Amino acid sequence: MALDELKSAIPDYAKDLRLNLGSVIGNSPLPAQQLWGTVLACAIASRSPKVLAELEPEAKANLSAEAYTAAKSAAAIMAMNNVFYRTRHLLSDPEYGNLRAGLRMNVIGNSGVEKTDFELWCLAVSAINGCGQCLDSHEQVLRKAGVERETIQEAVKVASVLQAVGVTIDAEERLSA
Repeated sequence: MALDELKSAIPDYAKDLRLNLGSVIGNSPLPAQQLWGTVLACAIASRSPKVLAELEPEAKANLSAEAYTAAKSAAAIMAMNNVFYRTRHLLSDPEYGNLRAGLRMNVIGNSGVEKTDFELWCLAVSAINGCGQCLDSHEQVLRKAGVERETIQEAVKVASVLQAVGVTIDAEERLSA
């Protein structure tokens, strides 16, 4: 199992990450599509070749072709949106918020999967990329659709653990090179 391979690559000083990785994926209360879409989108967003290589095959096996593509789309669109909206938010001139974005984001309205699943994946990627405006926006859409806070938190837990695992493993690989 790829999860075991990934866990074995985590050094002992970060054993909490190993345990958390096992629990957020192996014991997740999320339905399979929500879980594995979150895993794939976050593995991409983590920018860690090892995390993506180990988790992508299992994500692909657990997702329909449409959900697999949608999870990759969530990572792609949020890579753009998180930079754009985080920058607008961080600039001290509030007038940037009044300017038209002029960026295409059609996939958000037509992802090919349940809207709440796609929104959850976008929220998780936004957590990795640190965009408060996008986090708020996607959380509000999810809450209005009846998604519980616990579900949202589970996706954020996946995002935080995958990001930490990627940073740790990539650092160890660079340090041992």
